[in-house]
Amino acid sequence: MFVLAFLARRLVQGLVIVFLVSLLIFTLLRVVPGDPVRLMAGGMAPEALIEQIATSMGLRDPILVQFGRYMGNVVQGDLGQSFVRPANGAATGGSSFNDATRGERAKVADLIFETLPMTLQLAAVTLVIALVFSTIIGVAGGLAPGRWPDKVAFYVSSIFISLPNFWLGIVLALLFSVHLGWLPAIGYNGFAYTILPAIVLAVELSPVLIRTLVSSVSSQMGQSYVSVGKVRGLGHARIVANHALRNASVPLLNLLGVQFSSLLGGVIIVEFIFDYPGLGLLTINAVLQRDFPLIQGIAIVTSAIFVVINIVVDLVATTIDPRLEY
Repeated sequence: MFVLAFLARRLVQGLVIVFLVSLLIFTLLRVVPGDPVRLMAGGMAPEALIEQIATSMGLRDPILVQFGRYMGNVVQGDLGQSFVRPANGAATGGSSFNDATRGERAKVADLIFETLPMTLQLAAVTLVIALVFSTIIGVAGGLAPGRWPDKVAFYVSSIFISLPNFWLGIVLALLFSVHLGWLPAIGYNGFAYTILPAIVLAVELSPVLIRTLVSSVSSQMGQSYVSVGKVRGLGHARIVANHALRNASVPLLNLLGVQFSSLLGGVIIVEFIFDYPGLGLLTINAVLQRDFPLIQGIAIVTSAIFVVINIVVDLVATTIDPRLEY
């Protein structure tokens, strides 16, 4: 019963979050300067043609009317069609935008779900690298507060957090791809193309994981159950592995849920640097082209993923520690 009530409550909250995000993005896109119809029709198109296209697409209706119509389609699973991307993947130009070709524009859902697996793969590899590295450094630091492992954890996290990801991406590409030739850097033609951008993102992600682990592990080692376990004859390794790390994993798990969700929206710069064909690169192109439906679709999908991940994280956390309440 708890699980069902929890899921029902969190799903309702998630739907509200997705709705508010959709309304905010939808409104902001329509109040910022610039007319996407001008990009679609071309800079030399007469004003009468611009207004005709905008009116036929409903872009001159009140914002609330446009939003209601859009959400009605979303509820039916239709995220709309791209303003500028044709279904055949060819380049678009203003002269080709007319009533005959408008129906051949690419579906937003197809564009998103073609690139989403690439970003999910990048985010997963990033988490694995960051988690393995951070666990080694953070647990060692937490078990020896004030001593050299703790200082190493502090210095490593301080250095990593000071490295700009765009600078690190360029340096690693020059080193490992251009000079050493160990790893490919640009585009995607196999799993190897994921490694360099994943390392860049892992360096960005590791400092907060390291500090969380150091704090959590050192806090758990100071709890009374550790002393009781020693009195009962439990070995140090067993206390650490079976009890301290288990309890210390709860704040780390919550943090991982947030970080994984943020990775889906935070890979934009890294994907742009490495020309990695994921959701981040798709977002940049959509913003540059003022492709309203595509931007809105990306916002809805990423916010929905954020909600689902956090629900799963909370369920796992309550399984580890039933005392938690959400």
